[in-house]
Amino acid sequence: MNLEQKLAELKRRDALAEAGSGEERRTRQHKEGKMSARERIDFLLDESTFEEFDKMVTHNCTDFGMEEHKPYGDGFVTGYGRIDGRLVFVFAQDFTVFGGSLSEANAGKIVKILDMAMKVGAPVIGLNDSGGARIQEGVRSLAGYADIFLRNTLASGVIPQISAIMGPCAGGAVYSPAITDFVFMVDRTAYMFVTGPDVIKTVTHEEVTKEQLGGAATHNEISGVAHFEAQDDAECLAMVRELFSFVPSNNLDDPPRRGCADPLDRADTELDTIVPAESNQPYDMKDVITRVVDDGHFFEVHEHYARNIIVGFVRMNGRPVGVVANQPAFLAGVLDINASVKGARFVRFCDAFNIPLITFEDVPGFLPGTVQEYGGIIRHGAKLLFAFAEATVPKITVITRKAYGGAYCVMSSKHIRTDVNYAWPTAEIAVMGPEGAVNIVYKRELDKAASAVTSATDKAEVMARIRNEKIEEFRERFANPYIAAERGYLDAVIQPRETRKRLIDAIEMLQTKRDKNPPKKHGNIPL
Repeated sequence: MNLEQKLAELKRRDALAEAGSGEERRTRQHKEGKMSARERIDFLLDESTFEEFDKMVTHNCTDFGMEEHKPYGDGFVTGYGRIDGRLVFVFAQDFTVFGGSLSEANAGKIVKILDMAMKVGAPVIGLNDSGGARIQEGVRSLAGYADIFLRNTLASGVIPQISAIMGPCAGGAVYSPAITDFVFMVDRTAYMFVTGPDVIKTVTHEEVTKEQLGGAATHNEISGVAHFEAQDDAECLAMVRELFSFVPSNNLDDPPRRGCADPLDRADTELDTIVPAESNQPYDMKDVITRVVDDGHFFEVHEHYARNIIVGFVRMNGRPVGVVANQPAFLAGVLDINASVKGARFVRFCDAFNIPLITFEDVPGFLPGTVQEYGGIIRHGAKLLFAFAEATVPKITVITRKAYGGAYCVMSSKHIRTDVNYAWPTAEIAVMGPEGAVNIVYKRELDKAASAVTSATDKAEVMARIRNEKIEEFRERFANPYIAAERGYLDAVIQPRETRKRLIDAIEMLQTKRDKNPPKKHGNIPL
């Protein structure tokens, strides 16, 4: 072959690799509302930045007639490119080739980019759309999964790992996304489960659809496996790009900073009256967050799961910051099992990747009841405590209203190494709420008053009056921020309208913070 023929042969092989299983199967993908693997990569990355690895790789299986069909790329597209000019590695499973199934060969392609990403300190994004392990290869495909799981684990906390579930993801395949930092799912086309509906029906006699068992809504609202839900491939990939804008490339870099046109000293007078006068009345903590952060933009994570706690990313003077907040508009912002786990995982991500944390606190305590106790609220609640205490990134807390009992300690209090703690004048910091405290603190006085009245009607009126008086007395004496401020547990009681400026000043002050935990292999978080 002369040079011209060799170049033509290269072009022919490139075209074969890019064709996958042909136009007909790509058209079928489109009819199902799905992009092809290469279309997804092109949409995700900056234009013309994708550089492909292992385009000519083929499988080496010779059983079941597989040797007669050895497409280039073997159903996976892998390589690197740029998002907003920043380096990122990416792989996409091509469902049109062997159902996107994992083989020994294409597992090696993923392992290669994970290893390379670790070397150069760049994030990895996986676009999952696969029927699972390639049955024809037996244990070799299972070994491929295990090789990937190991890399996911070693890379955890070193480089950000993002998974987008854009089709089926079942059996052992689900554990790689589960190890990664964030999971996106596309509604109606994506699903995840360890065992499918047919197996479940055989073993447990339950009848359930794929969507009910492992659809995007299920994992975003009930299980908490997924962090984001998108309506289609385009929205999913756009959300991945937005998330990428908040996170650094690796654990040694700082998060990417943007310019900020929002005045740093902007005061919002609405914040002064946002907390209702009655302490049992709800308000939306998201209104507080959006009024304080740059341009009112809040990129929420885990929006549909454990809605009594809010987590997500914002910018303060252009700097990415993680936010954890109780949500008094849902279950009064109480901490329960799911909220504790949700908050702990987010805090640990931010700490691993040098993202400062701001906590907005309005928490009446931990959710009582046998369901929570039997479910291990003690163990799960300790996860959130452990995560905040372990974190060495800049930490700032603002108490807007309630901070009761052990939940006060857990929600990034001064006592677990939080750097700056503020409270609004509406803050109530106490062992428990006034309504419960009077039953203990004033028990003798209440009992004495009750015994002095003989008429049942009079007794009810007298007890209600005395009880209300004691509640107000307790609230005035103890349920306020000033005792904590006198002890130095709060650095300042601030006017709500000043919150934005105070937070930005504190973050700027803490940019050079240096803190570390005692030398050890790793802590033993109460899993």
